[in-house]
Amino acid sequence: MTILKVGIIGLGNMGTSHAKRLFNREIDGAILTAVCDVREERMVKAREEFGDRVKRFLSIDEFFTDADIDGVIIATPHYDHPTLAIRAFEKGWHVLCEKPAGVYTKNVRLMNEAAAKSGRVFSMMFNQRTNPLYQKMRELIQSGELGEIKRTNWIITDWYRAQSYYDSGGWRATWEGEGGGVMLNQSPHQLDLWQWITGMMPTRIRSFCGFGKYHDIEVEDDVTAYVEYENGATGLFVTSTGEAPGTNRFEVAGDRGKLVIENGNLTFWRLRQSEREFNQTFTGGFGEPECWKIDIPVRGKNNQHLGILENWVDAILNGAELLAPGEEGIKSLAISNGVYLSSWLDDWVELPIDEDLYYEKLQEKIATSTFRKDTTKDVTLDVSGTH
Repeated sequence: MTILKVGIIGLGNMGTSHAKRLFNREIDGAILTAVCDVREERMVKAREEFGDRVKRFLSIDEFFTDADIDGVIIATPHYDHPTLAIRAFEKGWHVLCEKPAGVYTKNVRLMNEAAAKSGRVFSMMFNQRTNPLYQKMRELIQSGELGEIKRTNWIITDWYRAQSYYDSGGWRATWEGEGGGVMLNQSPHQLDLWQWITGMMPTRIRSFCGFGKYHDIEVEDDVTAYVEYENGATGLFVTSTGEAPGTNRFEVAGDRGKLVIENGNLTFWRLRQSEREFNQTFTGGFGEPECWKIDIPVRGKNNQHLGILENWVDAILNGAELLAPGEEGIKSLAISNGVYLSSWLDDWVELPIDEDLYYEKLQEKIATSTFRKDTTKDVTLDVSGTH
């Protein structure tokens, strides 16, 4: 049996979690053989955890030169994702990248080009795609059961963060270190699901961001974004790390009713007749189409990160279809970049955005920042149940 040798770059919260799964052989056909992190204390912990069976690297360059691996998991801060992925593809390694794909689409596009050229298997850690609730909602929409989409609304404010969270790392919540706030750190999964489930990307965006509205940070912790789609549908995305208790409600309205995911349930308010057809044929004034409330049965296991890891390995070894192709990471990032640019310009922006203008504005934010944090601080937090 072929065994895939896997290395990990970045032993923060998620990197360490992936490393333990691989080391403990929780993924059939894969084994952890190398780890890399520039922080010496993390290498000390890696030796305690994995012993000498896993080779340790404090230098990225040495890792790329000497690591004996077939595939790599990239779990570093956001800015490094495209650069490291491109180097990995040039080495002929398969790549699994943590979300988001990067900070700006301009270099993520280069990453996608490198992936295509390499012919290696490239996946993104969009673990929410393994959730049967979202899979079923996507199935109902893609099959035409809901009819043409009219409106999408996602309120996702149930990941409250205290100031101590932002203080736990010198790179957190800064334009230079993280490239953004709630849109780039907490929301990538929902932004990915938003377009993946509906099959639609916005054509233009108008957004309003609160920068440091609830916390002592320079990036956004509160966002309201309005979008429009090619078919005339509209959408709203509301997110914040400053509300408690929060809400997580995803609603999609179509010509044949409404789908809602909330509190772990999928509900379909199904119209017996197309609304457009009813509108044209009903003559009674105040009537409306007959509607059935249906609690959709959802079956299947939500394997989260383990599911994406297993799928990536299966794709490499057996040619399985990827659940989260890495090239699709640019879609959610494009929405995120559009939200930032609209807020910075205080105006509408069309998608695809002007990538050079976005990069220019981001560099301005970094260059003019007066925000100061302890850049040596990096506390490893327990992230279970937060994503």
